[in-house]
Amino acid sequence: MKESEDISALRLKLHEVQVEHRDLDEIIARLLQTPPHDDLLLRRLKKRKLLLKDRISTLERMIEPDDLA
Repeated sequence: MKESEDISALRLKLHEVQVEHRDLDEIIARLLQTPPHDDLLLRRLKKRKLLLKDRISTLERMIEPDDLA
């Protein structure tokens, strides 16, 4: 039972991070469409988006680890 609760918590966290990643993608796209844009803000948003992508990958591996191990 404990393992299924852990997986459920990981899936919930994964969903939250995916939503934030998607939201950042939309914000970045909107900022790029309305010049002049704030280059520093764009760089920070893109860096955050990259960190979220890495977190998504980590969570996905935790939920369904590779069978190679």
